[in-house]
Amino acid sequence: MGVLVLEQSNTLSLAAAVDPMRACNRRAAQALFSWEFLTDQGQNICLTSGLTLKGQDPRNFSGDVLILVAGFDLEKFTTSILTSTLRRVASSGTCIIGVDGGSWVMAHAGLLDDHRATCHWEDLERFARRFPAVNLVPDRYSICGPFVTTGGASPCIDLMLHLISVRHGKALSERVAAAFIYESVHAGEAPQQMIATKRISIKHPRIARILKQMENLIDSPPNIKALAEANGMSLRKLELEFKVATGRAPGAYFLDLRLSEARRLAIDSAQSVQEISLACGFSSQASLAHAFRNAFGQSVTALRRQH
Repeated sequence: MGVLVLEQSNTLSLAAAVDPMRACNRRAAQALFSWEFLTDQGQNICLTSGLTLKGQDPRNFSGDVLILVAGFDLEKFTTSILTSTLRRVASSGTCIIGVDGGSWVMAHAGLLDDHRATCHWEDLERFARRFPAVNLVPDRYSICGPFVTTGGASPCIDLMLHLISVRHGKALSERVAAAFIYESVHAGEAPQQMIATKRISIKHPRIARILKQMENLIDSPPNIKALAEANGMSLRKLELEFKVATGRAPGAYFLDLRLSEARRLAIDSAQSVQEISLACGFSSQASLAHAFRNAFGQSVTALRRQH
């Protein structure tokens, strides 16, 4: 295995790719997986955590599988040399796995055209606009021919456990998962979630379902009474049960969710304030501006200058 890591990758995404292999070797008491670290042109790169990584030049790689880990500033770090390297590796029949932003880099190289693929949920809309030839799905991970893509660190763990299961048996995969105290192993086609509802769904399945509805309706939010009625509850019942499950009132929770997405778009996208307003369900740019300043103490423009 080659583990190609780009500048500004997330440490957790890198660990999600490598540590399951390490744990598999340890549990099996033999080297079932071996890997080497690669960096663009063999240069030192810095992860978002501040850790520095030195790898070999990927232009000389000829292994069975190439795992591509990427994070932020993807356009900047997707160099022409990197793109040609990926095309060469793919042409040799090597399986390529894109982790987190890795799918973006693969798509930029044209590898995913007419293939099913996924990416991190934050980038789904931007990815779809940028690479219309890719059959984009919101799955945790996607396997399509020699190309595999994952939505982020946790889905990457799911994928690696799946890989261990296919190559070396389910029993060993389960022992590796147990080593990480990782019990909620998801199938690849399971959807990515903006809100973590696993804990809430155990005692409050209706509230977990409503949280998922809120996530899906950020751009066209119904009022809370309509949400209650759609789920066979009175407004008062929803408010009481929601407060027990989350500690918050449903209206305040929904507004914070939309504002959190607006803040993410302000930092991570080039969308105009008007476009962000529409994407997050605000009736006007002024409405977003008022709520945004109340929540974060500054305007969208000021936040962007800061970042």
